[in-house]
Amino acid sequence: MSEPEVQPGAEQPAGLSQWQRVANAFTAPSKTFNDIKRGNKSWWLPFLLFVVFGTGLWAIVGMQVTWPQVVENGLRMAPKQAERLDQLTPEQRESQKKISAVVQQYAIWLPAPVWVLVMDLIAATVLLGTINFGFGGKASFGQVLAVIWYAGLPGLIKLVLGAVGLFAGVAPESFMPGNPAGTNLGYYLSPTDTNKILYALATGIDPITIWSLVLTAIGLAIVAGVKRTSGYIAVFGWWAVMLLISVGFTAAFS
Repeated sequence: MSEPEVQPGAEQPAGLSQWQRVANAFTAPSKTFNDIKRGNKSWWLPFLLFVVFGTGLWAIVGMQVTWPQVVENGLRMAPKQAERLDQLTPEQRESQKKISAVVQQYAIWLPAPVWVLVMDLIAATVLLGTINFGFGGKASFGQVLAVIWYAGLPGLIKLVLGAVGLFAGVAPESFMPGNPAGTNLGYYLSPTDTNKILYALATGIDPITIWSLVLTAIGLAIVAGVKRTSGYIAVFGWWAVMLLISVGFTAAFS
């Protein structure tokens, strides 16, 4: 009697490369997120892209705007801090501004990738708990973290637009590191003449940010195996909470 023939199992689809996942994040995001769900969770390429593009933008800021000017721009956004500086002698005031320019430059340029990574780790933890315990999902931490990095890729557009704007002649006096490109209404409002709460809302509601949030919601729902509405509720719910906290902080300390 011959041995029974063993039927080969169904072939698993080949995983995407990281470059394919990056491209699909813009053109066919479900392909990227389904690939992550299958276990392909590497996200070092999006991280590297943000390091490269971000470093490029800050280098251009140093050339086209200068960091002392960035400090001056920030003081216009923080009148209480500017008032405290005005109480110093001219020599002390200039010394403080020089120190602030150095701190601002290296606080943004060098630790920025680490800071973004820490924030994404926190976001992944919060979203993982929300989608799994709040909506019955089955996502892993690595899957959610990968979703966040790939869903955040539209943010590269803002970095590129910020750099292009500086070369195109954007006034150095109007540049704000936290809002480098005109992708939201707040960019076109005067930070000194506009109500601080309105300015914070106009800046926070950004189409690029909304795009990334939509991608995050889709990806979260896919890797967790839940309805997309659950992903939208989880992601936009937390975004609304953070926006309100930001607006409240602005109202309290500006």
